[in-house]
Amino acid sequence: MAQSNVQVNGQRLTSETIQTLRQHGVQVQDGAYWYDAHSGAWGFACGPTVGFLVPGLPVDATLPADASCGTTGVFVNGRQLHSYDVMALQQLVGAVVPGRYWMDGYANVGYEGGPALVNLLQLAQAQGAGGNTFYRSNNTGIGAGSSGGTSYVMGKDWSVIVGN
Repeated sequence: MAQSNVQVNGQRLTSETIQTLRQHGVQVQDGAYWYDAHSGAWGFACGPTVGFLVPGLPVDATLPADASCGTTGVFVNGRQLHSYDVMALQQLVGAVVPGRYWMDGYANVGYEGGPALVNLLQLAQAQGAGGNTFYRSNNTGIGAGSSGGTSYVMGKDWSVIVGN
């Protein structure tokens, strides 16, 4: 199998996997990323959430707890959230209690093993939040963000837009 310069959840993707992702409408650029197959959330390795893709994409790499290098004590689907993720949640729900939560592809959230407590998408829409985020790596200079239903990644001479 041919290898690529794309790592997801700490594992290098094969060219065949990248081709399959492209068939799902995902434009993949070289780099290191994390991806939560349960919710569709994604970001750069050691960074916050920068957007949402389709949940359940064929990436056979387990999401590590330290994918975002978070220190918040707030875990969603096993990933400890970055402080920027927690700040964004606080804007929606107020105080965010450290603990272990799940989130599905419809933005339903609850404590691990428990029922849904809130739907973040409905809450954001009710508050009129646009869901805008932006992150730029000081190491690579690559930036990514999302606004509404659109996510984007950009470098010096290129950009990729996924969504509306």
